[in-house]
Amino acid sequence: MDEILAVKKEEVSKLHSDYSLSRFKDSDFFGKERLSLFDSVSKNNDVSIIAEIKKASPSRGVIVENFNHMTIADIYLNQEVDAISILTDKNFFQGDISYLRDVANIKTRPLLRKDFIIDDYQIYEAKSNGADIILLIAEALSKNQISELTHAAVESDLEVLLELHTESQLSKINFELNKIIGINNRNLENFNVDLNTTSEISKKLPDDVLIVSESGIKSEADLEMIKDLAVNAILVGEHLMSSDNIENSIKQLKEWCIRES
Repeated sequence: MDEILAVKKEEVSKLHSDYSLSRFKDSDFFGKERLSLFDSVSKNNDVSIIAEIKKASPSRGVIVENFNHMTIADIYLNQEVDAISILTDKNFFQGDISYLRDVANIKTRPLLRKDFIIDDYQIYEAKSNGADIILLIAEALSKNQISELTHAAVESDLEVLLELHTESQLSKINFELNKIIGINNRNLENFNVDLNTTSEISKKLPDDVLIVSESGIKSEADLEMIKDLAVNAILVGEHLMSSDNIENSIKQLKEWCIRES
C-alpha cells in the first residue's frame, strides 16, 4: 500500500499541474446527474451485482490477455448487471481513465471508478469522465481524509463506496455520511481471501447502510453464505475476467444471487 500511495501522490501532483477545476467542469459529463447505486440496490431483494472490468492485478498479473473493455462492458450492460466497476489505475492494474470515459458514453447502469483516491482532483477527474461512484479505501486514508473526500464527492454529485478490510477501520467511518460500505475479503498483507471477513464485519454495521462484499466470490456456495448475511451486493472481478464465457458466467451468477421470498 505504501508503494501504491507514493505513486498516487506523483500522479496527483501531475493532475494538479495539467488540469484546473474549470477544465474538469467543461466536460459534458460533469453536469450530468449521476445514476444512483444506492437507489437501485436498496430496491432489490436479491443480491445485486457490481461487475468489474479488470485487466490485471498485483497478485495475479495479467488476467485477460485479449482485453477489450468495451466488449466486456457490452456484455455487462446487455445482461443488466446493477453497476459496473472500472479499474483506472495504470501502474498496478493496467487500467486507464479512458476506459471509464468510453463506457460512460454508452452506460445505462452506474459506473464505479475503482482507483486509489487520495485527493479531490481525482474525484473531479472521475466526474468529468462519467463516473457515478468513487471508491475510497479506509486503510489508505485518515478519518479526516475520508470525511473531506466524501464531501467533495457529494458536492460533485457522486456516491461513495467506502471500502475496509478489517474491523479496526470502523472507528474512521461516519455512518451518517457514508451509506455504502464495501467489505473487502482480501487480506492486504498476504492477499489471502476469506469470506468470513464479510460475515464478521457486516455484523458491526448499522442496519441502514448498504453492504457490498468484495473479492473471492466465485461459487454457488459463496453466494449461499452471502445471502444469509445482511449483504446487499457483491463486487465480482476476477471470477468473471477469468471466465471462458463471461455472458454465461453472469447469467449463472444472477441465478445464485436470487433470494427466496
